[in-house]
Amino acid sequence: MKKTLTGLVLYLAVFSAWAQQSLSGKVTDAKTGEVLVGAFVWTENLGKGAVTDEKGLFTLTKLPMGPLELRISYLGFETYRQLVSVPYSGQLEISLVSKEILTEEFIVSATRAAATTPTTFSTVDKSEIAKRNLGQDIPILLNFTPSVVSFSDAGAGVGYTGLRIRGSDQTRINATVNGIPLNDAESHGVFWVNMPDFASSVDNIQIQRGVGTSTNGAATFGASLNFQTDTRQDEAYAELDNGFGSFNTWRHTVKAGTGLLNNRFAVDARLSKITSDGYVDRAFSDLSSWFVSGGYYGEKNVIKLVAFSGKEQTYQSWWGLPEDKLENDRTWNYYTYDNETDNYQQDHYQLIYTGKVGSNWKTNLALHYTYGRGYYEQFREDDDFESYGLSPVTIGNEVIESTDIIRRRWLDNDFYGFVGSVNYVSTDGKLDVILGGGANRYDGGHFGEIIWARIAGNTNIRDRYYDNNAIKDDRNIYAKATYEVSPGLNIFGDLQLRGIDYSFAGVNDDQRIVDGQESYTFFNPKFGFSYEKGSQTWYASYAVANREPTRSDFTDNPITEVPRPERLNNIEAGVRAKSGRLSYNANFYYMDYKDQLILTGQINDVGAYIRENVESSYRAGIELDGAYQLSSSWTLGGNIAVSQNKIREFTEYVDDYSTEEFQQESFTYTDTDIAFSPNVVGSAIIEFKPLKNLSLNWLSKYVGRQYLDNTSNEARSLDAFFTNDLRISYSAQPRFFKGLELNLLINNIFNELYEPNGYTFSYFVPGGNGRELVTENFYYPQAGTNFLLGLKMKF
Repeated sequence: MKKTLTGLVLYLAVFSAWAQQSLSGKVTDAKTGEVLVGAFVWTENLGKGAVTDEKGLFTLTKLPMGPLELRISYLGFETYRQLVSVPYSGQLEISLVSKEILTEEFIVSATRAAATTPTTFSTVDKSEIAKRNLGQDIPILLNFTPSVVSFSDAGAGVGYTGLRIRGSDQTRINATVNGIPLNDAESHGVFWVNMPDFASSVDNIQIQRGVGTSTNGAATFGASLNFQTDTRQDEAYAELDNGFGSFNTWRHTVKAGTGLLNNRFAVDARLSKITSDGYVDRAFSDLSSWFVSGGYYGEKNVIKLVAFSGKEQTYQSWWGLPEDKLENDRTWNYYTYDNETDNYQQDHYQLIYTGKVGSNWKTNLALHYTYGRGYYEQFREDDDFESYGLSPVTIGNEVIESTDIIRRRWLDNDFYGFVGSVNYVSTDGKLDVILGGGANRYDGGHFGEIIWARIAGNTNIRDRYYDNNAIKDDRNIYAKATYEVSPGLNIFGDLQLRGIDYSFAGVNDDQRIVDGQESYTFFNPKFGFSYEKGSQTWYASYAVANREPTRSDFTDNPITEVPRPERLNNIEAGVRAKSGRLSYNANFYYMDYKDQLILTGQINDVGAYIRENVESSYRAGIELDGAYQLSSSWTLGGNIAVSQNKIREFTEYVDDYSTEEFQQESFTYTDTDIAFSPNVVGSAIIEFKPLKNLSLNWLSKYVGRQYLDNTSNEARSLDAFFTNDLRISYSAQPRFFKGLELNLLINNIFNELYEPNGYTFSYFVPGGNGRELVTENFYYPQAGTNFLLGLKMKF
């Protein structure tokens, strides 16, 4: 009996192993015959799936014998279904038929560079974003793209973050979402903390370096970031994305979509929550956001409503770390008041239409509205009543002129308008013309409240000690054209006219009346050519950008001495190619600035530091980036930028407290480095795939020395740094899941102590030789070795 049972068990085991079958196939475009990478293959009756690789191939393993119902889907193609009997001899050949539904690509095409556009750009697609996205902000996710330096106030990539491209900060980088301006109209900045987990709803990002092509909103004075939000998915889906990491960092994201309903409608939604204690002491972040899009997709038009919102509370770490604490207390935080927090919410609404008229015309129109409101709260020790427009308090015989105060500084603003474009492509495809533009209005209130005072005097809670309002109208029209002169040779022209009216009135936070109005009209031409030969595209272009001063330039400077607008003349030339396993880009750039605005130490009539124009400055450099697939398992990639960034001449002003009467001393410098503009920035990525579903990535980043001001003084600089990260990704497709993804990111694996951002100021005090120069440097240290772990479940 024992022998019989043993034999039966062995027989069943062998039979079971024999019955486990595999099925492979190839998915192509029925019209062109090209393979479709990323097509989704699903077994309806088993709940198992696969995704086609770079050769359009897929394999399903551990299949039982018998009938199997396959469903194959790919964006822009009809869903394919086939009944297969397992075992199946040979390889399935599946051809998908494209749908007669207008795609969403034209929504952003008017403000983007195309393959033949003679400018320097990179595109980060959804799959690359997903690999990097474990809850950190957009600047951190873009850290390994060319010429980018990113940083975080709290030191861990969550909360207040920023980036520079070619040394240009966020106020000089134009950002759009679906072609709609994102930059704050007054400061020109983008506050990524107001858009937590936005990367989870982004389909792709195009980064144009230099002036780039004409776009909407702020001037592209160093680079532009063009975001396209999620495009529709034909199949219904749901995703749970959860993660945790160092510094008590947690991330929870839920996404779901209906797929294409009745072949015409689709709705997608996301809800996110991110919290972190931060690397810096008490620099916590509590972030939440949502995203919803719904659309009608017809044969000749798309109507889409996109809405998203972000709400943040962060404990302030804006002060930075004094130099004397770098060695032994890198997490020190100046602030101690328990509610020293920043609180802000921003809601975005976009109604987008894109349509096709005949065979040669496409149109795009978008209406938008953004509502932002919030405040930051501060405890101020022993502040003068005069600073708040208040009279001294008399108690008995004592006249009290200062007290401890808690204040809130508010922003309450509305931004709305429209953008649009029309695109004509000739029947022979040689001429491509885009006419576009937009008109937008910003209406922003700035006010401050006293919510507590140790000695209140004649004040009430929420008394406003300053209150002013600003209205800014920004209009632009542009015309772009690309014409194929001969096979492979294209000429490009782009003319933009931009008009700005800016008015402001009221009392500023320094108790000065700020009433003023300024208007500007800018003409921004761009010309160039591209030449395609084989796998290479050579290009060269000349572009002009003009930029108005920011809010603080108007309100802090005496109104009669408003700084002049800045002008940039930009030359770009390079080659990009992709052939077989190798892809690369190489380019040269020269950015010549006239009247660039910089901090010089000069102060206004109430002692606030102001920016001044410097007549001539420039950036010149070479950028190289590329990737090479050594084998099916190994891929090498990287980029490097080598540059010079110079101010030809400027005057620095240094405060002098060494005499009884305060004064400033001036020093003139020539041929100095522009602040925060390293001469070398480079990244390297090594990817190893020991198994089909397992990917190991080693990521390295080098940033050269950065000067904190424009004097090229090494005593006022950030040291060069070299960091290394390890990313491990594993994916699987177990039964009843469309996919499981496990991602582990170990940041700064060698525990490099580095600071990518900071600030400095100097002053004279009485000393042994009459006076002594004191320089105070402040830094924003980044975390040592830390990790983030994420698990994504797809249904």
